[in-house]
Amino acid sequence: MADTSFLHWPFFEDRHRELAAALDHWCETNLPADHSDVDAACKALVAKLGQDGWLEHAAIDPDQPGVLDVRSLCLIRETLARHDGLADFAFAMQGLGTGAISLFGTAEQRAWLRKIRAGNALSAFALSEPKSGSDVAAMDMTADRDGNHFVLNGEKTWISNGGIADFYCVFARTGEAPGAKGLSCFLVPADTEGLTIAERLEVIAPHPLARLEFDNVRVSSDALIGEPGQGFKVAMSVLDVFRSTVGAAALGFARRALDETLERVRERELFGAPMAELQMVQGHVADMALDVDASALLVYRAAWTKDTGAARVTREAAMAKLHATDTAQAVIDRAVQLHGGDGVRSGHIVESLYREIRALRIYEGASDVQKVVIARQMMAGG
Repeated sequence: MADTSFLHWPFFEDRHRELAAALDHWCETNLPADHSDVDAACKALVAKLGQDGWLEHAAIDPDQPGVLDVRSLCLIRETLARHDGLADFAFAMQGLGTGAISLFGTAEQRAWLRKIRAGNALSAFALSEPKSGSDVAAMDMTADRDGNHFVLNGEKTWISNGGIADFYCVFARTGEAPGAKGLSCFLVPADTEGLTIAERLEVIAPHPLARLEFDNVRVSSDALIGEPGQGFKVAMSVLDVFRSTVGAAALGFARRALDETLERVRERELFGAPMAELQMVQGHVADMALDVDASALLVYRAAWTKDTGAARVTREAAMAKLHATDTAQAVIDRAVQLHGGDGVRSGHIVESLYREIRALRIYEGASDVQKVVIARQMMAGG
């Protein structure tokens, strides 16, 4: 059973403890999902998460009850990831894909939020391009104004929910200024003429991913999310919220790996005694526990800082994501080692965790980019 003593840290309130307990019970009843058809599984998970009210925490609608609470987002992602990585993915993409609308959208655009909260639609965040992943300012995709419309041309890649989303929050160059100051964000329904799924992308831990092509995609100026030229601000504001939650998902994977390892070393005998009695094994378990707690402190510090009024938590979120994802990789690798052959057997939970964790060190800002972010924040005075 996963350690829950961290819920009594001063970062949390009673409502957070109640949320974690309720979600853990929900997960025990509904997870893991059937992964044989990943697209169908994600759609079913979104429908169930919406039906049971969990997506109200992901898609915050100013017109409906509920407020943005990053601690709740992190607790939900950690708990879902501990039970089923695909369930975490399904939840997280509904939040990331609607973040721009929640923070900057018009009343008309927020109609999508009601569909998302109910589990009746899927969203996507279309930022990355073939030549500009971590370097958002190098974006090539254009959105040229044509009267009361914009015409989008270019492509996006590694788009989560690509191919199954009902709409995309798309970032493109509108040219108000060079670099990052000339980007804007648009709400583009998936059935818009000229938008095609150029390629479905397969990865080691199957998730719905795609490369999108935009060929003279024409959208009304009403599709603009926020102000023209403010796309970089929109993107960074969304990532400022959700980057900490990536660390939380990694934390969930690491906790599950530690739980599985504790069970393994208590039950498996080696040289006539349980593995748990070997000092080398105890050393590995201690390192795993230390990494888990250190990550939890960083993740929930970042979330608490945002929830208590900080305008930006760029440094805190970068530290949380960097440490939690990198150390989760190490924790899971130790779990594989202590499971021996079972640790690399296809279908074993530890083997699936090994595949799940790797992408988290890349998306929403790769580990090396997080180091640059942290260093720049420190040299700028915090």
